[in-house]
Amino acid sequence: MNSAIQLTASDHHTFPVYLAQPSGAPKGAVVVLQEIFGVNAHIRAVADGYAAAGYVALAPATFHRVQPGVELGYEAADMQAGFALKTAVEALPAPGVLQDIQATIDHAAQFGRVAVVGYCWGGLLTWRAACMLRGLSAAVPYYGGGVTSPAEAARKPGCPVLAHFGARDHWIPLDSVEAFRQAQPGVEVQVYAADHGFNCDHRGSFDAAAAQLAHERTLAFLARHLA
Repeated sequence: MNSAIQLTASDHHTFPVYLAQPSGAPKGAVVVLQEIFGVNAHIRAVADGYAAAGYVALAPATFHRVQPGVELGYEAADMQAGFALKTAVEALPAPGVLQDIQATIDHAAQFGRVAVVGYCWGGLLTWRAACMLRGLSAAVPYYGGGVTSPAEAARKPGCPVLAHFGARDHWIPLDSVEAFRQAQPGVEVQVYAADHGFNCDHRGSFDAAAAQLAHERTLAFLARHLA
């Protein structure tokens, strides 16, 4: 079962959240953080997948502070628009959209332990959430652009982290992934023979084998840390 709800951050900003619920008692909750394309059909399907696996899944609209109702596709024009929106959100005064993610985590806590899983830009936000926000039991960033930069790699996560990367990702050089692995020995780093966006079946870079293996590892990781 899925629905749309509204949550309010600590600065009184109200934003929409896509909510997907399991058929039985929840095993916990997963906050799903969008790519630069909004809470679109793909992200809703991802949330539905976590609900099918037994978790309450919540996908906050992390563009809402700069533009409501964003739902982009994966063409060149969509990517350009998404980059512009991401840039606008990243330019917000701190803590910016992290307030919305914290409000989503706080709401999710009523369903048990909470994990955050994010893709692309959402992967970067997932890493920041693991390092800067409260109430998380696990975090899983997928190919988070910027996660392997020296500034981000210097952060200290407050919960267990499983990080997925693609060996052929031209946005995230493999040598930076290895440097991140060295800087973060407590983080489980998995690298796949795949490109950026390998989990998204709406993109040309989709890799079914890598996506399936990463998903299996993610569900096992969630089972360990949300039980």
